[in-house]
Amino acid sequence: MGMTVTEKILAGHAGKTGVQPGENVWVNVDVLMTHDVCGPGTIGVFEKEFGKNAKVWDPEKIVIIPDHYIFTADTKAHRNIQILRDFVKKQGIRYYYDPDFVKAEGMPSPYLDPKNTKYKGVCHVALPEEGHVRPGEVLFGTDSHTCTHGAFGQFATGIGNTEAGFVLGTGKLWVKVPPTMRFTFEGQLPPWLMAKDLILTIIGEIGVDGAIYRAMEFAGEGVMSLNIEERMTLANMAIEAGGKNGIVQADKVTLDYVQSRTKKPFEVVTNDASAKFFFDKTYKVKDLVPVVAKPHSPDNKATARELKDVQLDRAYVGSCTGGKLTDMLAAASILKDHKVKVETFVMPASTEVHAEMQTRKIDGRTIEQIFLDAGCQVGPASCAACLGGPIDTMGRLNQAGVKCISTTNRNFPGRMGHQQAEVFLASPLTVAASAVTGHVTDPREFVA
Repeated sequence: MGMTVTEKILAGHAGKTGVQPGENVWVNVDVLMTHDVCGPGTIGVFEKEFGKNAKVWDPEKIVIIPDHYIFTADTKAHRNIQILRDFVKKQGIRYYYDPDFVKAEGMPSPYLDPKNTKYKGVCHVALPEEGHVRPGEVLFGTDSHTCTHGAFGQFATGIGNTEAGFVLGTGKLWVKVPPTMRFTFEGQLPPWLMAKDLILTIIGEIGVDGAIYRAMEFAGEGVMSLNIEERMTLANMAIEAGGKNGIVQADKVTLDYVQSRTKKPFEVVTNDASAKFFFDKTYKVKDLVPVVAKPHSPDNKATARELKDVQLDRAYVGSCTGGKLTDMLAAASILKDHKVKVETFVMPASTEVHAEMQTRKIDGRTIEQIFLDAGCQVGPASCAACLGGPIDTMGRLNQAGVKCISTTNRNFPGRMGHQQAEVFLASPLTVAASAVTGHVTDPREFVA
């Protein structure tokens, strides 16, 4: 019987000629990623189970990227990073991207040395930038949005600290093969529609539990015509429907990006012609419109136009979902001719994205200057307010009743800060349009 791309990757890494959904297999791991939130816990599990002096299975296959609570005076956040530093030094781990804090006279807390070149920003954007993501491989990370990397034609999913501690010691994990749900989009996206609209449409239909422990495969011209960053947005939010992993089959777009970032060999895996899907849904892109997820769930879907009477207090452009260069270009394309009416934060997902914002120009101005001229506050690359963070986190929602429209991935109570704040999820185009008007706004009012 034919296999899907997810099934074939897991079969290959289990040393089997074939697997079926529901089957449990031992899978060999290509890359394990962790960060400053879950890394210390993962290290604790590893040292408890394997011994304080145990060596990791392969220091070349472990990637550690501090990114969540970086620009803060919080001492516990800084302690977590020191735990990572000590472990990396002890184990000889090569791929560690250190936020090199220094204490400067007159500064209230340690800050990031601007000359430092090691710090990268959000792990899910930094991983592919640094060449750690390749088609056909298996990547686990101690973060639910690790499924982002399925955009590159690999099996990528989030795991807990206990599982990650086991992988640190063995390089293997016991995995149940998920059935695959395929979502096909026919036709190319118009200029006012983005990948965020596609995935919010799906989640709004199937619910946050509609894909529990299933692979979500994205296909069709509407997907394959997207650049790699937009495909990352689709795979990134598979977890918001309960998905085990999101995946897009690799093509020339994938290969051009990956081969520009790494020289390591890899093998592209695709669906068999006779592959069987648990669920198969086709959308016509021409029938889709900009959508918004209302508080307090990613599946609480409405069209942007239906929410035009919702007045906003804040807009936020950033995160692994909405802080990539494509997202910044989209927001800037609207803000270049306008001033924002609400407090607006722009947080690039990586230092590479931020550098591009400072050099790439639209109509003679850099992307960053466009945001500043529009009245936005531009912060340094990190997860920032997406996960709430310490009280001094830039962009954090610290008051009850604040209504924020955001390019992030979750809008649960307290997700971006205060339990009584309200978060509306939308595409960068919709967020930018809404920042200009001060209320939820369909970007078709600004984009022809």
